[in-house]
Amino acid sequence: MKFFKAFCFLIILLFTIGWKNDDSIKSAITATLRKQTLDEAKWALQQKPITVSAEIASRSAGGKNDFYSEGDYWWPNPEKPDGPYIQKDGLTNPQNFVAHRLAMIRFSKIIGALASAYKITGDEKYVKQAVIHVNAWFINPNTKMNPNLLYAQAIKGVATGRGIGIIDTIQLMEVVQGIIAIQNAKSLPKTTIDGAKKWFAEYLIWLTTHQYGKDEMNAKNNHGTCWVMQVACFAKFTGNKELLNFCIDRYKTVLLPQQMEKDGSLPLELKRTKPFGYSLFNLDAFATICQLLSTRQDNLWTYKTKDGVGIKKGVAFLYPFIADKTRWPYAKDAMHWESWPVAQPSILFSAIAYQNKEWFNTWQKAEHSPKNEEVIRNLPVRHPLIWID
Repeated sequence: MKFFKAFCFLIILLFTIGWKNDDSIKSAITATLRKQTLDEAKWALQQKPITVSAEIASRSAGGKNDFYSEGDYWWPNPEKPDGPYIQKDGLTNPQNFVAHRLAMIRFSKIIGALASAYKITGDEKYVKQAVIHVNAWFINPNTKMNPNLLYAQAIKGVATGRGIGIIDTIQLMEVVQGIIAIQNAKSLPKTTIDGAKKWFAEYLIWLTTHQYGKDEMNAKNNHGTCWVMQVACFAKFTGNKELLNFCIDRYKTVLLPQQMEKDGSLPLELKRTKPFGYSLFNLDAFATICQLLSTRQDNLWTYKTKDGVGIKKGVAFLYPFIADKTRWPYAKDAMHWESWPVAQPSILFSAIAYQNKEWFNTWQKAEHSPKNEEVIRNLPVRHPLIWID
């Protein structure tokens, strides 16, 4: 009996040690995503670039190279049909212009799939196809997007653009991570990677100096978190150490103290009309910041404020409801309640950071290929293989 107990303990110990090994973790993630990734990459190999220049909105104040989107929760006023739109928080207007947003999501999906497939197979065909799309979005003068969001989240009769629209470019993070994942490939021209870095360097200047960028940085909910998440991602890509340090400091001194309670909840999201979806979204952004910025010298996964607030508490608060949504004690979301949760990156990244097998298993069993557009739009990481160093 003693021998049997000792044998079981050894097996558990070896399993735990094996899972802690980086290669073992990568292998487990790859095994989970391999078929889906290669199927998606097969689709991506057949796609031609579609950028913001492919469709121009009649209500946009910008030109053919400018990204344009409209505020989701703004509707025509039934009392003044031709007048300024009015707000209906949490209720998306299906008539709003979303072509550029969908094109950017498609771009993110294509690069994420191609780069992930390259990491799995090493086949240069995936890189060659990625180059075509990267050049179209960032380098070709006829098709590229201008490096700003002056006309995002516009509202008819109210604003030609708003700082709140900056959240639309969280989709470009997986493009950046994809480029990083293929950066040593033989088929990636130096002109392509240099051109992409130039584009993001210019975008960072706009994000940090224009009033829209400043407004978004100072937002006290998921918008402020997503500003830091994006800037951290793009600054890491372009080697901007000053902005990286700024993002680390802002995470510690602004985001955690202003947004997370001692119990790990996110009250600014809980009071919204979609409290579950917004809580998931913001926690994903917090975790992605930790994934991007943590180093051996400054590990954000272990950082806590003076009040003991840290990312681990945030994950521990929300995890039970991710594992079993029926336990959610707050109001149900006004829309898309049935579509959440999916394979949330916060659970995967945290499972790796804290070596939590239960969290990993929950991520592994979740939906990895959501079809709901609202979920896709609010899922900053959909191709985890290109995020794991």
